[in-house]
Amino acid sequence: MQFFSRNSAMAADGNRRRRPARLASTAAAFVVSGLVLSSCQSLFEQAYEPSVSPSSNPQIVEEVQKGDPRAQMGAREHPRIVASYGGEYSDAKTERLVARIAGALTAVSENPNQSYRITILNSPAINAFALPGGYLYVTRGLLALANDASEVAAVLSHEMAHVTANHGIERQRREEAEVIASRVVAEVLSSDLAGKQALARGKLRLAAFSRQQELQADVIGVRTLGEAGYDPYAAARFLDSMARYSQFTSVDPDADQSLDFLSSHPNAPQRVELAKRHARAFGPEGTHGETGRDYYLNGIDGLLYGDSPQEGFVRGQTFLHGQLGIRFDVPVGFQIDNKVEAVLATGPGDVAIRFDGVADNQKISLPNYISSGWVTGLLPDTIQTISVNGLEAATAKASADRWDFDITVIRIGPQIFRFLTAVPKGSAALESTAAQLRASFRRITPQEAASLKPLRVRVVTVGTGDTVGTLSARMMGTERKLELFRLINALGPTSTVSPGMRVKIISE
Repeated sequence: MQFFSRNSAMAADGNRRRRPARLASTAAAFVVSGLVLSSCQSLFEQAYEPSVSPSSNPQIVEEVQKGDPRAQMGAREHPRIVASYGGEYSDAKTERLVARIAGALTAVSENPNQSYRITILNSPAINAFALPGGYLYVTRGLLALANDASEVAAVLSHEMAHVTANHGIERQRREEAEVIASRVVAEVLSSDLAGKQALARGKLRLAAFSRQQELQADVIGVRTLGEAGYDPYAAARFLDSMARYSQFTSVDPDADQSLDFLSSHPNAPQRVELAKRHARAFGPEGTHGETGRDYYLNGIDGLLYGDSPQEGFVRGQTFLHGQLGIRFDVPVGFQIDNKVEAVLATGPGDVAIRFDGVADNQKISLPNYISSGWVTGLLPDTIQTISVNGLEAATAKASADRWDFDITVIRIGPQIFRFLTAVPKGSAALESTAAQLRASFRRITPQEAASLKPLRVRVVTVGTGDTVGTLSARMMGTERKLELFRLINALGPTSTVSPGMRVKIISE
């Protein structure tokens, strides 16, 4: 969990308190022009950027690793990968689906002696990659976006191609120094301009280094895709879907997309056209291979979508966490982002909110906690004790650089929950925003906690009278229902649905 640095409104105290429970879902920093964050996690655990490289024939880990020094590399990095992406996603039906797809690819592998250990990562990010020695990964977020088995096969065959082309060891060696340096920059400088420029330069160098390898993997991947009996045009099709998803999620220009596929895999219209050109070796579009759409949709029906219960849920303007037993609302017009280190929200007029929690080990008074050294720019005369819906709380004001801040801390049992509201200096929105947050924060009842359900991918059959509009109206978890419905079903702006079609919606 991250704390505010001493260069901004708040700074981490020397105890490096741990968060009582995970409060979010993607690794990123709180970006509010001038607000800089630092992490209390290891540099290797936070926002880990893996090297690419995989293998071919599902086997148990011990067999994959036996006598293979490359597998020892993968084995070292595997726990970090799993931790960075929210752990493993365990669902027998989905695991069988991925195994079926990968099995078809390994049957035509250029290296039949290569084995794979396939892990589905419990992350809503859109990504797939591999490590030396046959460690292959795909996120549940990617599975939710794909529309048929051939699209997932396209991604997996591309990653497998990095192994057959022996890219992994070379990339591991040449990326190591750059990635570690970038991680240090990300953690120390976070969201300031120098940090962003340094990270951008690093990513460009890595992209330039890997571009030829990516294109080579495209060639091998599409060939493997077609030889395995899948639609070879699926690679180009899914590249388009991922590009559309990237645009959909880029509403927040400061969003950290470092865990997403397109951040580490160069994407361009030319690359899509090259994928189509390779596919034409198997014949015109629609004449070769299967998409596997029906069995794919069967396999992902019920797949967890977005936030997991351990991370809390965002429902419109409300954040709820059943395990912590809390909820609060942000003002209308604010967008909530549930991240690994905190819950963040941004709104009109450059107003920003951060919410997190720390263990309350010292049991000091809340006014003393606020003044214990972790708030820079604190105005001591503003500290006051209050009650928030019957809960012990305290507030204060702070000012730093071009920003004014409201700090609110609330104690529940062994935990202290913290709100930081940031506004441009002099903005009248500070008090009204902070007051609304305080008024809305409360404990939830056991009945409310029990009623919270995660969002899932649900596969439905289009009925008579159903339209894109009526089906998208059934979507949950987003204000942009129509746009997301078209996106996850690969429907264009003028595409329609017809009775008997099977489509995905997101609901509880």
